[in-house]
Parts: sequence; C-alpha cells; structure tokens
Amino acid sequence: MNLLDLLRTFVRVYELASFTGAADSLGLPRSTVSEQIRALEQRLGARLLQRTTRRVQPTQDGQLLYERCRDMLDQVEEVEGLFREASTLKGRLRIDLPVALARNLVMPRLGEFLDRHPALEIEVSATDRLVDLVREGFDCVLRIGEVADSGLIARRLGRYPLVNCASPAYLRTHGIPQTLADLAHHRLVHYVSVLGARSSGFEYLQDGKPMCLPMQGRVTVNNSDGYKQACLDGFGLIQVPLAGVREALDRGELQLVLPDHVPAPMSASLLYAHRRNLPRRVQAFMDWLGGLIEEDINAAHALARRLQVAAR
Repeated sequence: MNLLDLLRTFVRVYELASFTGAADSLGLPRSTVSEQIRALEQRLGARLLQRTTRRVQPTQDGQLLYERCRDMLDQVEEVEGLFREASTLKGRLRIDLPVALARNLVMPRLGEFLDRHPALEIEVSATDRLVDLVREGFDCVLRIGEVADSGLIARRLGRYPLVNCASPAYLRTHGIPQTLADLAHHRLVHYVSVLGARSSGFEYLQDGKPMCLPMQGRVTVNNSDGYKQACLDGFGLIQVPLAGVREALDRGELQLVLPDHVPAPMSASLLYAHRRNLPRRVQAFMDWLGGLIEEDINAAHALARRLQVAAR
C-alpha cells in the first residue's frame, strides 16, 4: 500500500478526530480508513491513535508523526504542482475566522476567491474562541486582538478602530454619558473569552496609555454576536470595532457615545504554522483574505474620521 496514501489518510483522521469524518471527507468506506491506519501503525511499529467510543486522540507518536508528515505532504503537493499550470491551485484549505467577520465580510465575498480557483475546497470555521491551529489542523486563522507568542507566524494586516455604542432605548432610559464620571450611573455589557473570567471594564486611552474603568453590568457574553445583540436589546454599552456596527449605526439601531474615550485599535493578524515551503493554495488564500481585511480596515478608519468631524 502506498505510504503517501496512508499518511494522507492519517492526517485527515488526526485533523478531524474521527474515522467516520475522515472517510466522508476522503470519499472512502470507514472500514478502508481503519484498515489504512492499522497498516500504517504496523508499518511504523507504533500506535498512532487512541480510539474510544466518543473520539479519536493522537498518541505522542501520532502527534510527532503529524508534525513531521504534514509539512512533507504539503511539499509533495508542491512538487506535483510544478507540472500543473501555474494558475491551477488544487487541494483543501481549512481556516478559522471570527464570527462577525466571517458573516459580514468574508463569506459574502468567498465566491470571488473560489471562482478564481475552481479546483480548491475550503473548510471554514467561524468561532470567537482561540483555536489550536496545529492540533486542529488549520492552515491559517484570522485573529482580532493582540497575539500571544505561540510559536506561530503572524502576518499583521492593520488595526481596526473601536467605538463605544448603546441603543437609543438604553440612552433614553439612562441618559447619554458625557464624561467618564457619568459611567458610574451606567451599565456595561461585559465581554470575556471564557465565561467565569473577570471583565476588565470600560477601556479607554489617556495620554496614549490604555486605562480601564470598572463598571457594573448584568450581562456577560463570550462571543461577538451575543455582545452586539445584548447592546441592541438595551442591556448596556459595548466597545466594539467600528466595522462591525457601521450598518447598525446607519440604521439608527445603535448610537455612538463618548467618542473621545475609545479603546486602542485592535490589531488584525493572519496566523499560520512555520513552514519553509508554504503551500501555494494557502499563500494565495492569505493574500486574498489579507487584501480583503486591509480594505475593510481602511474603510473603517475613513468612516471613523468622518464621524469625528461630525461630532465636533
């Protein structure tokens, strides 16, 4: 049995943590996938995967093999690609995007990219949690906010301006805050990555330095959709990238407050694993997505300048 085929099957099972999912993805019977994994383990003399009734987990040997063979398989595909037309990209991409950007920006435009590369397949994860790029088998992820040193390569795309918002109904009930001191009589919708964590409160810049003001609030959320909806429903103020609320502002569903006390802009970055020969399909997608995000950031900054002028 061809070793490359066995390794490709192993990588798919590893990334999907499922024999059934890998079989569906590869277009093979589940029994064939199981046979190929057993054959690979026998050939290497090592157990690669732990099977339970609920999930499939890699052993230490399986983790090591994945880290080595994923790059090798990408390089094999690159060699095969040398003899295809330069414009032809083939294979599968797996990406992760923040929920709001996936829904509002990337998915409506994704057809443009796929039309250029009809032989490509793409798996899109839309979540606000911090996925494990390597363990979960993503080719690249888009992150909004500061990126911790994780051993990944970060391609900086720019910084989204942030604004403070509230619903008109909330402001009619609680009044419009004019100063930071007024926030003592207001509520904040708290955003945390993990429920149970403590919110930093109302963030703003003072002489260029980030500051935090503790605020009361009855609602805490851990994703961008819930955050915006809580504000629309009148539960309090939110601090959010302008790009994510500009339509709600245009429709009058949200209103800007305290324009002179906004948080520092949030960086947007594409993250990918360090590889000497990044697959052309991944590079092409990151170039397309990077251009899309940079265009969106520039539009957000232009709108922020117009709003500042209008507020004066």
